[in-house]
Amino acid sequence: MTCPIPAPVPLSGPRFQTEPNELYRDMRRDHGAVAPVVLDGDVPAWLVLGYRELHQVTSDPALFSRDSDLWNQWDRIPADWPLLPMIGRKQPSILYTVGERHRERAAMVSDALEAVDPFELRAHAERFADELIDALCGTGGCDIVGQYAMLLPVRVLARLYGFTDEQGPGLVTAMNDMINGREGALEGQRHLAESMYALLTAKQVEPGEDVASRMLANPYGFSVEEVGQDLMVMMAAGHQPTADWIGNSLRLMLTDDRFAASLAGGRHSVGEAMNEVLWEDTPTQNVAGRWAARDTRLGGRHIRAGDLLLLGLAAANGDPQVRTDAGALTGGNSAFFSFGHGEHRCPFPAQEVAEVIARTGIEVLLDRLPDVDLASAAAELTRRPSPWLRGLTELPVTFTPTPALGAAR
Repeated sequence: MTCPIPAPVPLSGPRFQTEPNELYRDMRRDHGAVAPVVLDGDVPAWLVLGYRELHQVTSDPALFSRDSDLWNQWDRIPADWPLLPMIGRKQPSILYTVGERHRERAAMVSDALEAVDPFELRAHAERFADELIDALCGTGGCDIVGQYAMLLPVRVLARLYGFTDEQGPGLVTAMNDMINGREGALEGQRHLAESMYALLTAKQVEPGEDVASRMLANPYGFSVEEVGQDLMVMMAAGHQPTADWIGNSLRLMLTDDRFAASLAGGRHSVGEAMNEVLWEDTPTQNVAGRWAARDTRLGGRHIRAGDLLLLGLAAANGDPQVRTDAGALTGGNSAFFSFGHGEHRCPFPAQEVAEVIARTGIEVLLDRLPDVDLASAAAELTRRPSPWLRGLTELPVTFTPTPALGAAR
């Protein structure tokens, strides 16, 4: 008698919200380090769960390419497929460029972000954090995710890129719709694109000391369209995961006794909480993706030329082959995959910008609302319905009402 072959796993459903670590463990048990999955519309793909296998995929851009034209499923993809904003064809952005041209684009992005003054970045983050807290500090309670974490990163990034402060909220809505990959995804992508190209048109006429102007002045000959595509990638990749990093870190600090002292006074544990979240509750859960340039084998699986491989960052971070003591704290270890790996990993200057925004957001909140406490049971907190990004739908808290700082700040 032969054992039945486990069916491919749908990359959707409530378990991605409620118990992703258990889900990845079950997938690893049933399928091994590389699991067959199906996307919306029963489109097949592979999810790379193993730490070593993910390292192999991201370290070999020739075999596992970012060129989405290689995909062997394009004839099955309808024009209104909701995942097109995340798995697009012939998108002239840094995400899908390969070889020397990709290295030049990565240098353009890194140079533009590296020129950001760290003191100016911190000042912007503090100012917007104070403004957001001013709007809620007198109420005695709020939703930290919806009223704070989801608004802060895009405000700072928009300011750095060259947008006006008033354009931030509309960009938040558009990006959330796009990233969640459900209803409104394509509309969100269109709004972000229109806003970005309007910004670039203005900066061509009157450049400033901002990221968009520096990218337009790049020495590599990238067009306005290419710069716009990369700015959209940077905005989406910089906003939502950073917002979730803030929310997930505050959830940890409000529900785990190990971090209670930092809430009562001091910031010693903020960095520790942020690092632990990148291991155990990383905002970027799965990433699309890589395409096999030829037939190969990975994790005991036969991968056909053109197959799509999804990067299971969260699953790899918890791989028992490298995390032999699943309960051990990760401390200052930063060997997680939360920012990716290899040529297409998140650029280091972008990581630094995200960390400054997230840390500043948490520290300012704890300074302004030192007795902040969870307003519901930890078990009642829910996650957004997305297999790609892991973030809370809300984080309700209570605190002693305090006066707004306003101009006194």
